[in-house]
Amino acid sequence: MYLATTDAAATATKVTRGRVGGPVLALGAVSLVTDISSEMVTAVLPLYFVLQLGLSPLQFGFLDGLYNGVTALVRLLGGHAADRGGRHKLVAGAGYALSAFSRLGLLLAGGGTVGIGASIAADRLGKGVRTAPRDALISLSAPPDALGRAFGVHRAMDTTGALLGPLAAFALLWATADAYDAVFVVSFCVGLLGVLMLIVLVPGRTADPLGRPAPAPAAPARQRGRLLAPLRDADFRRIFGAAALLGAATIGDSFLYLLLQRRLDFAVSWFPLLPLGAAAIYLLLAVPAGRLGDRIGRRVPFLCGHAALLGGYVLLLITDAGPVLLVGVLLLLGVFYAATDGVLMALAGPVLPAARRASGMALLQTGQALSRLLAAAGFGAAWTLWGDHSALIAAVVALAVALAAAVFLLPRPERQPSRV
Repeated sequence: MYLATTDAAATATKVTRGRVGGPVLALGAVSLVTDISSEMVTAVLPLYFVLQLGLSPLQFGFLDGLYNGVTALVRLLGGHAADRGGRHKLVAGAGYALSAFSRLGLLLAGGGTVGIGASIAADRLGKGVRTAPRDALISLSAPPDALGRAFGVHRAMDTTGALLGPLAAFALLWATADAYDAVFVVSFCVGLLGVLMLIVLVPGRTADPLGRPAPAPAAPARQRGRLLAPLRDADFRRIFGAAALLGAATIGDSFLYLLLQRRLDFAVSWFPLLPLGAAAIYLLLAVPAGRLGDRIGRRVPFLCGHAALLGGYVLLLITDAGPVLLVGVLLLLGVFYAATDGVLMALAGPVLPAARRASGMALLQTGQALSRLLAAAGFGAAWTLWGDHSALIAAVVALAVALAAAVFLLPRPERQPSRV
């Protein structure tokens, strides 16, 4: 059944308007520190794989998609485990710890490709385990009409870490004369700090933001055990379908950065700094985009964000003007993430029952990950067979069609009550 939340939500809004609860800020701080650790290592991977190891665009596309898609089953299992008994913090902590200790694997790999690949896979697995329980904790720590703001604040703090990570790596390499072991050691220590912060600062169980008692799982154990149970809800099916369709038409950021490097022909030493431009825009716009979604409906910024990404693809096709191309693509990519990442979780949150919040978010994230695996492999194949220009034209057409379909798929009006 559905519980009416109008009066309670109004009361909660009076209390929480203009600020975000402690659990959300604590989770944001953990994500900030963890992203510093992660981005110190991952910022140079596209350059390392393509320019140093000499992989073809097809091979790189497969690896890039694989690292994002390999977490699919782990996401589902992590979300399901978190929902069983409300163990969101425990499961998220395990994911953070796995990512932190993957840095030690980079030290032990000794430059071997297999060892480095296994360490990166462990980091992505840790991210897959922790993401849905963490987002469920955020969703359960804010009233339904403030979810966009809560996710926006978290994503802004998370992106701050993504900005600081490459800068820290760049500074360490400069100070140590390209001693990559120093980067791995510092990355491990920072990641371990994030785990300790989660243990100390984040409460194990979150109170309902509307003041209701914590809901007891209403569904039988056998029903809760079905990983695809959230798809029974028609609105969630529509959100899932739209997100997966758009994900299948979204080429990876790494390809955009490689295309920029080809078009502008700048020194490869500057390549690791490209993500900083998009991350800076994301940081500035994440909270405003979340607040806008709370006010006018979250489907609007979500669709507009993908329209911005489409504009970035088109810009790569129509101009070679250096400053315009560089600033334009990074600006539009940052707008895309600010308007879609946290907004999608805020869009899905009210549709999902509290007892299956992590499972549903894991399912949604898995659909995106698998779709982007197909998109990365497909774009890499198209680039290898037809060249980058023709591949980009195909990407523009695919995203335009997917965006038009998503307009009809996404439910409206959005559901505000939470089901328990």
